[in-house]
Amino acid sequence: MPWVLVFVSGLLEVGWAIGLKASAGLTRPLPTVLTIAGMIASFALLSIAVRQLPIGTAYAVWVGIGAVGTALLGIVIYKEPASAVRIGCLALVVVGIVGLKVTASQPP
Repeated sequence: MPWVLVFVSGLLEVGWAIGLKASAGLTRPLPTVLTIAGMIASFALLSIAVRQLPIGTAYAVWVGIGAVGTALLGIVIYKEPASAVRIGCLALVVVGIVGLKVTASQPP
């Protein structure tokens, strides 16, 4: 269950990161409120998850989900560059996230 919380909190991180752009620097009321609510929910879920997970691994996975998701939505929504190198780098981040998740449950 804690990994599900990390995953959902990572998705919320994507939402609030995109919300930062949509809020135009926190100047548009509705996107600003939604962005701040997403931040609070994301941090709350992550804080619950790290009660049972290693903080370094959980945080890295959370950040990775947020970074990859935000970059992909930036490409799709905001027409940001989608070069092969950029996609390859995002794939490397995904490999790192999976590797951290897999090794987090292995005994030392």
